[in-house]
Amino acid sequence: MAVPGRKPKPYIKAVREGTFRPDRQTEGVRFPPVDPVEPKWADLLPGADTEVVRARKTAAELWGRIVPVLRYTVGLTDTQRETVTDLCVTWAWIVMGNRAMAREGVVIQGAHGKVRNPWTTVLSQQRQHFRSLVGELGLTPASAQRIAAPEPDDEDSDIWD
Repeated sequence: MAVPGRKPKPYIKAVREGTFRPDRQTEGVRFPPVDPVEPKWADLLPGADTEVVRARKTAAELWGRIVPVLRYTVGLTDTQRETVTDLCVTWAWIVMGNRAMAREGVVIQGAHGKVRNPWTTVLSQQRQHFRSLVGELGLTPASAQRIAAPEPDDEDSDIWD
């Protein structure tokens, strides 16, 4: 059952922003600090079709871009990797669907005349799922503005160097 109200801010994010309050927030569950292992995309997106191969590449590229950032900003661990994996697969489906719609068009010939391309429904559902996942992971532009980067301990600890 869902709990009403705003989603609680992750503990590590609250500490880094200086907004942690022990009377209102808890550290929550502590996961072992194990770096997330990239999944085997061929297991999640099977097939040898060119579009499926491109989808695997798309998912792998997104994983490579966001996992290092999430490890640093929210303390993402291997125990939590399924959410990011789901995000990458969802994004791969969206890209695949957009390519299919560009090739086939929004309206296609059906058995009884012109009909809406089935990809329109799939893409609508995938985009809604994608929005919920990026909100969960704090990857939207609005949530990124609310994140305060931690002060580096020394000059060598900056992840952007």
